[in-house]
Amino acid sequence: MEKFKNIETYIEEYGEKLIDFLPSLVGAILMLIVGLWIIRFINRVIAKFFQKKDYDVTLEKFSASLINWGLKILLFVLVINQLGVESASLVAVIGAAGLAVGLALQGSLSNFAGGVLILLLKPFRVGDFISAQGVDGTVKEISIFHTRILTFGNQEAIVPNGKLSNDNIVNYTSQSMRRENLIFGISYDDDVKVAKDILLNLAMEQEAILKIEDKMPMVVLAELGDSSVNLSLRYWAHIDDFWALRWNTLEEGKKRLEADGITIPFPQRDVHLYAENGANPQ
Repeated sequence: MEKFKNIETYIEEYGEKLIDFLPSLVGAILMLIVGLWIIRFINRVIAKFFQKKDYDVTLEKFSASLINWGLKILLFVLVINQLGVESASLVAVIGAAGLAVGLALQGSLSNFAGGVLILLLKPFRVGDFISAQGVDGTVKEISIFHTRILTFGNQEAIVPNGKLSNDNIVNYTSQSMRRENLIFGISYDDDVKVAKDILLNLAMEQEAILKIEDKMPMVVLAELGDSSVNLSLRYWAHIDDFWALRWNTLEEGKKRLEADGITIPFPQRDVHLYAENGANPQ
C-alpha cells in the first residue's frame, strides 16, 4: 500500500509541475511557429528588396543566407527563454557549446571566414567562369560555407569557401577581352612565310577578332618541334565571342592551309637500322 501511496504522491507532484509548465510549453510552441513564419516573411521581404535594387548577386545571396541563420539562432534563444531557462545559464551553456562546436567544426568556421573574404575581396562573382580546386565552370551561387559551380557538362560542383579563398583561382570572365594562342604545325618542307600569310589573312578577315593599335593579330614561329614547325596565331577577342571564334578559326585555319598545299604532319620519328656487318644504314 505504501508503494501505491508513493506512486500517487509522485503523480500528484509531477502532475502539478506539468500543469504549471504547460503554459510555458504552449507559449514556446506558439513562439516557434509564429517566429518561423515571421522569418519566412522577412526572407521574402529581403528577396524583394534585393530584386528592386541593383546590388551584386553575390552580396544578395550571402546576406540573405546570413540573415536567415541569424534570425533562426535568435528565435532558438527566445524559445529556450520561454521554457524557463535563465538567461545567465543559457549564456553559459551556449558559450560552452559554442566552444565545443567551434573545436569540432573548425573546417566549417574556416569556410565561413572564406565566404566573408570572397564577399569582401570579390575574386569572382556569380556568373563568372572560373577554374579552381580542379573544377572549371560558371559560379552559380556563393553561400555562407560553400560555392556552387556549374561545370561545362551541366554538373554541379560544391567547393568549400575555405579552400577557394586560400588557393589559386583563375577567373576567365573578370576581363572584357581575352587573348588566344592557337598553334598550327606545318611540315619542315613547307614555306613558313606562305603559311604565316594564310593564317594572318584568316585572322584579319574575322570581324570578331579585335584590330586595335596594341591588340593586332599576329603570327609568329613559336617552336621547331620534333615533327613540325609550330606557328602561333595570336589574337584578342571579346569574352562573348571567344569560344565560337576559337572553334571556327581552328577549323578554317586547317582548311586553308591544306587548300594551299601546306602539310599538317603527324608526329613521326626517323628510325635508322644498322646491319651487324657494318653495312650502310637503311
